[in-house]
Amino acid sequence: ELPGFYYDSEKNRYFRLLPGHNNYNPLTKESIQYKAMECKRLRLLEEEEKQKKKTARAGLNSSVLLQKRQLGLLSSTSYCRLVHELKVNCMQRRKIEIHSPDSSVAGTNNFKIIVADVACERIFTVNDVEHGGCKYGIINLSGLGKESLTVEMYDNLYFTNRKVNSVCWASLTHPDSHSFSLTHFIKLCLMGIAETPGCASLLPASLFSSTNPGDRPGMLCSFKISTAWSCAWCLNPQADNCFSTGLTRRVLVTNVVTGHRQTFGTSSDVLAQQFATQTPMLYNGCRSGEIFSIDVRQRSRKGQSWKAIRLFHDSAVTSVRLLEAEHYLMAADMAGKIKLWDLRTAKCVKQYKGHHNEYTILPLHVNEEEGLLTAVGQDCYTRIWSLQDAHLLRTIPSPHPSSKDAIPSVVFSSRLGGSQGVPGLLMAVKQDLYHFSYN
Repeated sequence: ELPGFYYDSEKNRYFRLLPGHNNYNPLTKESIQYKAMECKRLRLLEEEEKQKKKTARAGLNSSVLLQKRQLGLLSSTSYCRLVHELKVNCMQRRKIEIHSPDSSVAGTNNFKIIVADVACERIFTVNDVEHGGCKYGIINLSGLGKESLTVEMYDNLYFTNRKVNSVCWASLTHPDSHSFSLTHFIKLCLMGIAETPGCASLLPASLFSSTNPGDRPGMLCSFKISTAWSCAWCLNPQADNCFSTGLTRRVLVTNVVTGHRQTFGTSSDVLAQQFATQTPMLYNGCRSGEIFSIDVRQRSRKGQSWKAIRLFHDSAVTSVRLLEAEHYLMAADMAGKIKLWDLRTAKCVKQYKGHHNEYTILPLHVNEEEGLLTAVGQDCYTRIWSLQDAHLLRTIPSPHPSSKDAIPSVVFSSRLGGSQGVPGLLMAVKQDLYHFSYN
């Protein structure tokens, strides 16, 4: 880089940066970088259209895999994992048509967050509203098939002028006349604006339905708090019906039935959370780069003695994900690093390279059954790695030009739409929803 000059890669020469007559120069480092990124994105999109079949690993194709499996050189788990890798590389992008009972609403607001329920039958969406704030909706994926590319979206009448920081699905069991029934809720963490405090809310999923609006229940739980950064719901029976909220310098664990609260003071903002299912442990990722766990059975304590496991990143931790056996924890930070930690030895055992992040809270999506890790970077590229050996399998460019307000939100599953659903990747960006289907 030469002071006072910029390099034009197309013309292969340097140009002097001269001020205009009004001392305004439209050429900045950011605009030059944006132009280069946009050229790269368009080139990758063009290559994806042309190249229908791709392989992530040299010499690996379906016939070779089948031959090795028949010869007993591959175990069934390795075979399934490698087949998924091949399928992921052959996924083709198709746009989904969104139908809504209120035709004036469908496709008018930008998608901000999409989160799937456990069965991947429904997607909860947070959309930006034109005059500011956010609106919520649920997309039913039952109509999503190999041929059909239409989904039903149900909005509700509520919207908030606060920023939605975190969303998770919650399942609340409560006794009725004969048995225990399971009701689904959506847990929201909302950041306050100006002098308004933040709040945490539990919305019943039945709010978003085509039935009579008069029969819909209201919010089950909503309380005002300081700035909320993250949330998590506990599925362990020893801490049943509990959820956690990551706040500024503290963690709040609330029992939604009894209203009992536990507060744990921390030295930094808690940006990411996840509960373990086999034990009542809560894992937290902080702005300081620290990751620690809390046993929620204990009472609130002062100091740091209640922290069971402590791990450290060099930058703010934006996402934590426990693997199925709960011996390993995946964590991503604002330096773009994704690390796999062994909780038994408190050591990093793998790093997944290629992720891009500088200051955004971005989630990780771990699909252990398929052996895949998915993450969307701040550069708007969706990357998929092999969990087994951290090999970068595919980089998917965004269908829209890269910008801060157009970072895609994704859901990956082998059963989109339920147990009989189709495998693939859902991507929400701007006002559009795309399905990357297995070929």
